[in-house]
Amino acid sequence: MNEREDKPGGVTGDEGKKILSTGNSELDKKIADGLPLESLTLIEGENDTGKSVLTQQIIWGAMRQGLNADLFTTENTSKSFLTQMESMSLDISDYFAWGYLRIFPLHSVGFEWKKEDMQGVLQALILHMQKSVAEVIVIDSLTLFTEYASTDMILAFFTNCKNLVDHGKTILVTLHTYAFEAETLVRIRSICDAHLFMKKALVGSKYVMMLEVGKVRGAQKTTGNIISFEVHPGYGMKIIPMTFARV
Repeated sequence: MNEREDKPGGVTGDEGKKILSTGNSELDKKIADGLPLESLTLIEGENDTGKSVLTQQIIWGAMRQGLNADLFTTENTSKSFLTQMESMSLDISDYFAWGYLRIFPLHSVGFEWKKEDMQGVLQALILHMQKSVAEVIVIDSLTLFTEYASTDMILAFFTNCKNLVDHGKTILVTLHTYAFEAETLVRIRSICDAHLFMKKALVGSKYVMMLEVGKVRGAQKTTGNIISFEVHPGYGMKIIPMTFARV
């Protein structure tokens, strides 16, 4: 098993801030040396822009720091998630086996949500996170619930997440931009401590994934930072130089 850096309080930077590293030093440098612990982070973007890849990298960083993590996923089964991590050279099967990482698949094939059930599901998620021993919690993604939950339910969910952050949790939520009205997105972003926006861009003859740092609580000179990267089997996230001007 890979050696865990047993630092339950997280890595402390030069300014005494507790941070959650992604486990990728190049990526950390662009995100205020890492995301702040005890924060609520929104990772937003369209389909296939790297949202899940980024959360996988962050989970790897959490494992390396000696933190416990819960993953609620509508994108993977436990087996497919572990396989994807291994394909990125981020083998966390031992961490999973020892219980440092717990995976909760939320999408059941053939099961149809009812609108009246959705508020109970979101409340159950909050209750589970409240009782969990995990310091880091990832929800990938919240989009499945938007078809069945009202705007008020979604905003209440984010507000409850923020309350959990105030009690020591670090929560990351991914969502698809298209699933929310613009006004709702503005309100969600305002609740969150950090906002990362994922997109694709055509560079030369190929598309690359891009991460734009919207905001990171307590960080200086990071808003607007853009990271471009590719995902290579057997290597994982590879940061590539910006070879074009921002438009």
